[in-house]
Amino acid sequence: MLLDLDGVVYVGKLALPGSLEAIRRFRDAGLPLKFITNTTRRPRRRIVEDLARLGLAVGNEDVFTPAALARGLVERRGLAPFLVVHPDLREDFAGLVEGGAEAVVIGDAGAYFTYDLLNLAYRKIHHGAEFLALAKNRNFLDHDGELSLDLGGFVAALEYATGREATVLGKPAPAFFKLAIESMGLRPEETVMIGDDAEADVGGAMAAGLAAILVRTGKYRPGCEGRLAEPPSAVVDDLRAAADLILG
Repeated sequence: MLLDLDGVVYVGKLALPGSLEAIRRFRDAGLPLKFITNTTRRPRRRIVEDLARLGLAVGNEDVFTPAALARGLVERRGLAPFLVVHPDLREDFAGLVEGGAEAVVIGDAGAYFTYDLLNLAYRKIHHGAEFLALAKNRNFLDHDGELSLDLGGFVAALEYATGREATVLGKPAPAFFKLAIESMGLRPEETVMIGDDAEADVGGAMAAGLAAILVRTGKYRPGCEGRLAEPPSAVVDDLRAAADLILG
């Protein structure tokens, strides 16, 4: 089972009603479980710490992030990352090589997106640097309860300017889901994804051959499932209802 975090397990610093109990039920039933997230402002260490504060004991290996995939990719290829990310995320890329062939790695830098930084990234991509996007989400649920502009618009701007398509490492890229389930020793047809983002969570998972349950919490908005090429496996009120559906 793959489980999204923000908007499914918690919003902000608060667990959603029934979500922790649902996770306990999944664990008690012996279901393999991995938390996957497109969050690109917080390092994996912080995500694990935040879950611990909610009462969830997880290790780094239980949390699957685009930054972890990006680090592994540039490390294997011996590339030097040029980071267009939030300063907090830089620790996930500490200790990598400097100099030589470069890879532009773009995440949600938030207020740290500047013209000069994006223009420098544009020039590097234009001159042949690898172009890696940690995600391509349209929006995210912000702390004030409203949707805010996410990374996708900035990736699209660089794609338009350079005439090159980014390699997207996070949801909804099918490879992201496939690598996550392979790390659990499962096959797509044995796995279900639970998320609040119809496009990135549900659409991406189904494109990778998984079943997918959409929850009406977090960034969910009525009717968003109607924009998918095929309907979700199920649409339920929250994670507690998803547990009832799966476990009976």
